[in-house]
Amino acid sequence: MGKRGNGEGTICRRKNGGWMSQYYVHTARGRKRKTLYGKTRAEAARKLASALSDREKGLTFDVGRITLGEYLERWLRDSVRGTVRISTFERHEQIVRVHVNPALGHIELKNLTPPHVRGLISEKLEAGLAPATVRKVHSTLHKALSGAVSDGLLPRNAANVKAPRPTPKRDAPILRRGSPHVPGGNAR
Repeated sequence: MGKRGNGEGTICRRKNGGWMSQYYVHTARGRKRKTLYGKTRAEAARKLASALSDREKGLTFDVGRITLGEYLERWLRDSVRGTVRISTFERHEQIVRVHVNPALGHIELKNLTPPHVRGLISEKLEAGLAPATVRKVHSTLHKALSGAVSDGLLPRNAANVKAPRPTPKRDAPILRRGSPHVPGGNAR
């Protein structure tokens, strides 16, 4: 195997016996070296090829060390304010402030996973929040992370999980046709 050309990345063995590949991406702050690790040379080469392919497509996914809480504040300020009704903005802001940030705001955006989101949903349901409110929390988080994906900050939306289903009211009687309580029903 010959020498790699400029911009094709590097693959080398590490002291612990594993393999490492490195390549450069151009970010808003300048050129940045990225490192990928693998147990075998083939695994490191596969990861490098995938990363170089993403780089060529313009997908660098370099959000740095920004947390979910910091991203959500920026999303509210830059993407939501002025594009929706004031009441909608206030509801999104309240959901972020009261429900999402206390639970997940400290997690780095690049490390947020679907299990984190499922845990938030379960936690809110177990705390007694109405399923409709939990659906709104999920919807707000999904919208924000969709924005991060479309901006090229994330490769996928971690909130692509099932939202809780609304539960039917158990106290409401089931009315059948022919019941005297149903308008137009036949009372016998």
